[in-house]
Amino acid sequence: MSIGLLERAEERRKAALAQLDSEEQAQRGQYFTPHLAAQIIAGLPRLPAGESVRVLDPGAGSGILSAALVDRLRVWRPDLRVHIVAVESDSVLHPALSETLADLETVEGVTTELVDADFLVWALSTGQRFDLVIQNPPYAKLRTGSDPQNLLRGAGITVPNIYAAFLELGLRLLVDGGQQVAITPRSWMNGTYYSAFRHHFVRTAGIDALHTFESRSKVFGDTGVLQESIVVSATRGRTPDQVIVHTSYDHDSEPSSRTVAYQDIVTPDFIHVPATESDAKAVAWMATHAQHTLADLGLTVSTGRVVDFRCPEMLHHDRVDGAVPMVNATHIRGGVTQHPVGAKKPEWFHTDPVAAGKLLVPGGHYVLIKRFSAKEERRRVVSAVWRSEDEVAFDNKLNYIHQDGHGLDAEAANGLAVFLNSTQLDSYFRVFSGHTQVNATDLRQMRFPSLDQLRQLAAVTSHDQLEIDAAVEAVLVPAGVKA
Repeated sequence: MSIGLLERAEERRKAALAQLDSEEQAQRGQYFTPHLAAQIIAGLPRLPAGESVRVLDPGAGSGILSAALVDRLRVWRPDLRVHIVAVESDSVLHPALSETLADLETVEGVTTELVDADFLVWALSTGQRFDLVIQNPPYAKLRTGSDPQNLLRGAGITVPNIYAAFLELGLRLLVDGGQQVAITPRSWMNGTYYSAFRHHFVRTAGIDALHTFESRSKVFGDTGVLQESIVVSATRGRTPDQVIVHTSYDHDSEPSSRTVAYQDIVTPDFIHVPATESDAKAVAWMATHAQHTLADLGLTVSTGRVVDFRCPEMLHHDRVDGAVPMVNATHIRGGVTQHPVGAKKPEWFHTDPVAAGKLLVPGGHYVLIKRFSAKEERRRVVSAVWRSEDEVAFDNKLNYIHQDGHGLDAEAANGLAVFLNSTQLDSYFRVFSGHTQVNATDLRQMRFPSLDQLRQLAAVTSHDQLEIDAAVEAVLVPAGVKA
């Protein structure tokens, strides 16, 4: 029994992957799409209504996305004329890509074109326009002052990673009403770094479908990618009323699908990804019952000032004369801060007055949040209150909430920690953020209860999860209102 288009393309993908130099592959940000993931991506575009469709495959690699698309179209629209433009600058991949494109041309009505060019340069100079862009863009940071960054900035594109540049250029090359489907990290959907790009993206195109994966590691299992990936379908110049959200454990499992109101996905600040009904409820609960940013409350969040490897001479395992507590993530345990705990890392900080003025914070009540949570912790957001009369040093792997550089009043601090440790907040954060860490930027964008409500939550002294969640529900949801 002969194998099909997609299976042959998958064999070429694997062969091409084996030929690549791993260091150069990492520099280019090349992560080839496995054929099962390619089928998912190729399954999201709308079936064209006309007689022909022009398709762009940027950074085409071995051509597997084009193969998956043609494989689908020849079943559902065998009468359709398809022209594919595959852009690929890596000459090592050209033999595999050429073979795949030649294979596709054996399908009636399919024509192809291989463009040997840097996609960034080509996209900014071509006059071609397309009905569909389907892509798995490279994931690589744009170095400051590099030629690619300068080229993009000259075209009005300011993004931190090349994948976002591919998304932006893909939109530019679409006809009005054209569709782009791409698999990328979720990182562009929230946070400051991608804010300008994100806002421009949703002004230019409307997101009409998403496909999320519960497993972070299996989508690109043979390429070592651990990014939280998502497939996004968007239509240039059209904003739908609803978004279809597909969810699967990985690229090899049967997805579930649901329809979500557009405004529940795309907000003025960020893009939510409510993969399940419980995710949607978490977003709705927070939108209804928490209305204030930290700035509204007169509070600020910062990242701890001490980076341990930059000042090892200031860190001490044993307390020395004049030393202050050096507080890090290991000191947050069971909803409280404990110091010292006999940790392996230094627990005391001492330096001259000049350096201390830059690295220490005054005594007071601060709300600490771990930037990185341990695997065994059931919550992604882990918080506790630090109290001290004297100055203290906070490690860079902690965020701390303060008021103009000083401590908070005790009730507000305690109430904030209760809220941050609630299941309601944690469930929302997982939908809100595609990161495994909790960044200060995320906390600035999130919504919180009022100061009065926080002070009511301060009455909770238990660290039992059920009691915390019950208190948050009781304080934030008015009597008689169903949560």
